[in-house]
Amino acid sequence: MKKITKLLFFALIMKPIIFIILGLNIKNRDKLPTKGGAVIAPNHNSHLDTMVIMSLYPLSLIERIRPVGAADYFMKNKILACFSIYCLDLIPLHRDGSTSKEELFTNCHTALNNKDILILFPEGSRGKPEQMSRLKKGLFYMVKDLENVSVTPIYMEGLGTSLPRGEALFVPFVCNVSIGDPIVVFETSKQLNTELNEFFTHAIT
Repeated sequence: MKKITKLLFFALIMKPIIFIILGLNIKNRDKLPTKGGAVIAPNHNSHLDTMVIMSLYPLSLIERIRPVGAADYFMKNKILACFSIYCLDLIPLHRDGSTSKEELFTNCHTALNNKDILILFPEGSRGKPEQMSRLKKGLFYMVKDLENVSVTPIYMEGLGTSLPRGEALFVPFVCNVSIGDPIVVFETSKQLNTELNEFFTHAIT
């Protein structure tokens, strides 16, 4: 049920909206990871961010692409929870303290060990349209104890204009998506975030 719902949602709704109505300029699409476990680390300033990244993948791989999001937001009511579970197959993070630090990323680790590709925004939450926020340490702590997990940065430009925070309807606007080289070696959160920031800075047009 969940697999079919997710497939139909992207095939019939999201892909037509994003590639026909919205329009994308994609740079280095060949760098998009196609094998898990891997993590995609994009900038974040629109509800469309996750949809755009997932829509870059062929439908044959869409089952393996799973966003990670805050349970206090995505599970706050039945409608949003159903959408998050059945259309996105989202992995919820419980940030309210109900889950210990040791167990916080358990579901993420399980997914990565199952060779899924996760989407986690290093800024944490959406910022102001077209502005980068300070990167947090959550991404590093999610992957630091795992072997052979790469982190691929993606910078998206224009989506904050198409669907900014607080808005429900999007405005057609050509958006740019730039995909970076995977980061495979990092020993500290500072090192990982420095490499991510360097990519984001150079990707800004």
